[in-house]
Amino acid sequence: MFTGSHAINMDAKGRMAIPTRVREGLVESCAGRLVVTAHTEDRCLLVFPEPKWQEILPKIQSLPTMNKASRRVQRLLIGYACSLEMDANGRILVPPTLRSYADLDKKLMLAGLGDKLELWSESSWFAQMEEPGDDDMPEELQSLVL
Repeated sequence: MFTGSHAINMDAKGRMAIPTRVREGLVESCAGRLVVTAHTEDRCLLVFPEPKWQEILPKIQSLPTMNKASRRVQRLLIGYACSLEMDANGRILVPPTLRSYADLDKKLMLAGLGDKLELWSESSWFAQMEEPGDDDMPEELQSLVL
């Protein structure tokens, strides 16, 4: 389970080191094999352990292709999906197309969301954290007790 947020840096070639605590979880869950793709609602990237991606890929593929919203989701998630493997130093190379999609530069934030991670540019992360909440709160969230 991936939790917490981590400030990390990316070099000019697009390489970033996965924080040690996250890296250990990824090695354990997927031997460092990841799938990185575009988020469908935010300008950030989703990072899945490969086995988790293999679970959700058939669900994405089975969406109705005659529906415009479904096609958009398929294009974003499957069209941008890139299989990556951590190197011996726990780094991954984020492809230029994904860096461009999420407007990633040197300073990044990696946020754990349970079974996946999100990768944000640091400025976008803090900007979205400052946004007011949505007034259309789902019923499941209204009943959440912390």
